[in-house]
Amino acid sequence: MAFASLFTLLDDVTTVLDDVAAMTKVAAKKTAGIVGDDLAVNANQLTGISAKRELPVIWEVTKGSFKNKAVIIPAALLISYFFPILITILLMIGGAYLSFEGMEKVIHHIKERREAHQLKPNVENHSLGKSHTETAVDSTNDERTKINGAIRTDFILSAEIIIIAMGVVATMSILPKTMVMIAIGVGITVLVYGFVSLIIKLDDMG
Repeated sequence: MAFASLFTLLDDVTTVLDDVAAMTKVAAKKTAGIVGDDLAVNANQLTGISAKRELPVIWEVTKGSFKNKAVIIPAALLISYFFPILITILLMIGGAYLSFEGMEKVIHHIKERREAHQLKPNVENHSLGKSHTETAVDSTNDERTKINGAIRTDFILSAEIIIIAMGVVATMSILPKTMVMIAIGVGITVLVYGFVSLIIKLDDMG
């Protein structure tokens, strides 16, 4: 009798894990577009850092991304349980924000190119007048700014990814749903920042 109960339990666990694996695969496919955006945006934001600081900076952003997921996943689970209609609304808000941010980047890039030739002589003269200590402080501040900016952007993109995945597993019970969300959160973070590290270090490989 005990063995029969044990085998029944193992069969139930196997079924749940099969469901989790299948739904994780489906959710990963649904979120692939946002993951691509996350990869491109973070790789772009982390360019311009000194070679010896590239991997430490990426690690800081990766830790920030895990913290983002630790906030977003429980919040998404609570929302899907108590206010499921909010999932669609949050997706719309997130999409609108990403569209705004993308247009802002384009406009900023155009303005930068127009003003670059005017600012270059002044920047060079200003840099020549700085001491080594001032330059190091500026570099540290710039690095921290890049890290904070990347973590903020990651929060928005992570929220989009988790909410899209939540829509895929909406009909599952709470335990498998939570397992899928954790698998998606951890897997995507490792994948994205692993590729970002690879992209950032491509010049060294060359």
